[in-house]
Amino acid sequence: MLLAKIVGTVVSTQKEPSMDGLRFMLLQPIDPDGKSAGNHVVAADAVGAGTDEVVLYASGSSARQTVVTDKRPCDAVIMAIVDQWEVGGKIKYRKHGAPGV
Repeated sequence: MLLAKIVGTVVSTQKEPSMDGLRFMLLQPIDPDGKSAGNHVVAADAVGAGTDEVVLYASGSSARQTVVTDKRPCDAVIMAIVDQWEVGGKIKYRKHGAPGV
């Protein structure tokens, strides 16, 4: 699993029929400090995430192992919305409205 911030949406009216019904989001991978780390990724959204949220995503064959992406030609999937993370006992990120806020 990898960390990323959702920076936008991708709309495709014509696509492989098995992809119908999927929402596509544009992700910016981030490092443990929340800084950009790598190229943008388009991912199918399996959890109802939205723009500006920090998420966990999987890529490659793992992306086809969610209920939403099973047997679909998908190379990246958002599988969790991050509430917070910490490194070395220091909170690096906490979503507004997350438990404990």
